[in-house]
Amino acid sequence: MKRILTIQDISCVGKCSLTVALPVISAFGVETAVLPTAVLSTHTAFKGFTFRDLTSDMLPNAKHWKEQNISFDALYTGYLGSLEQVNIVTEIFKQFKTDDNFILVDPVMADNGKLYAGFDEDFAASMSKLCAHADIIVPNLTEASYLLGQEYKGDNYDEDYVKQTLKALTDLGAKKAVLTGISLEENQLGVYGYDRHKDTYFSYYREHIPVSFHGTGDVFASALCGALTIGKTLEESLKIAVDFTVDSISKTIDNPDRNWYGVEFEKALPNLIKSL
Repeated sequence: MKRILTIQDISCVGKCSLTVALPVISAFGVETAVLPTAVLSTHTAFKGFTFRDLTSDMLPNAKHWKEQNISFDALYTGYLGSLEQVNIVTEIFKQFKTDDNFILVDPVMADNGKLYAGFDEDFAASMSKLCAHADIIVPNLTEASYLLGQEYKGDNYDEDYVKQTLKALTDLGAKKAVLTGISLEENQLGVYGYDRHKDTYFSYYREHIPVSFHGTGDVFASALCGALTIGKTLEESLKIAVDFTVDSISKTIDNPDRNWYGVEFEKALPNLIKSL
């Protein structure tokens, strides 16, 4: 059985990070190993959440895995909460990267032109260095701007800008880059990717649903990593991940009694499994 290591926090209630990655990746028939970076009672949109930092446990856990000769077919990172954690993950990449596995980095740190609370330019520079160790990176346009030290254009971009940005992202070191949240036509939203080795571009769009839910980025990235791990091409994997994300949002909207804090991706898992 294939095995993915995912490194990110666990919000015990909130449908994001590890509580998304575990079930979604498992739906692909892939074993999911986890390295929690922190434990939160809920995600940060709740008031009064508790937080326990697990930074000091990260390298000892990795050391034990090495002693047990445990290996991974993929390493996938989501939200990392500090410069120290980014540096530790860099070391873990060096320990577990092989010629037969891949690294996917979702550089979760910004959106809508701004860094998330607690992050600064130094963190963005550190994340840029982490991306150099990845095979695939999946930033949004805001994150791409911070990774490259460029001005954020908002919605004022065209296809040439997207292509230039993707090439610049692979200049950081990753073999492939995917920009999420791309809209080049009205009422269409999707992803645009670039394979540096093949020098090819590809995109996939679905109808734009004008709502915003916490955790959809984790739904997308987890499905993408799962699909890649079972041998799907990047183009195939992006289609699977985008369709699953849209299906999750649609099923959430259809429920008038839905919770506010995340998407009902669980209801979309049967369709995801059928698509494989």
